[in-house]
Amino acid sequence: MKHKQLQIWGVLFCGSAVILGAFGAHLLSNLLSVDALQSFEVGVRYQFFHGMALLFLSLTTSPQKFINRTALLFITGTLLFSISIYLLSLSTMYGDTGLPAILGPVTPIGGLMLILGWVNLLVGYIRA
Repeated sequence: MKHKQLQIWGVLFCGSAVILGAFGAHLLSNLLSVDALQSFEVGVRYQFFHGMALLFLSLTTSPQKFINRTALLFITGTLLFSISIYLLSLSTMYGDTGLPAILGPVTPIGGLMLILGWVNLLVGYIRA
């Protein structure tokens, strides 16, 4: 993955996390339960952290295979983890939508991908 692609993903994740954080704090605070709002905020936080991590990865001077693998794990993991949390949190406003049954397993898969991204990054730096 090229540096510019990592930068674009990083900025998209960080910028949209700020927008979603404001959306949650100002609009959803009156619509969601405390638990659902806290879950929503976890999605925002992880999205922002991994956007920053992608920006950090874009600063590497030499393209290395483990950087690309880490970036792919971060991007895919963030999309699965954060988006599923957003949808699950918002679904609490609409009663039984069936979304928890569908999206429930997606969140931990995304989280696992994020963990694997960090492990991959550590192993790659140790070997480099």
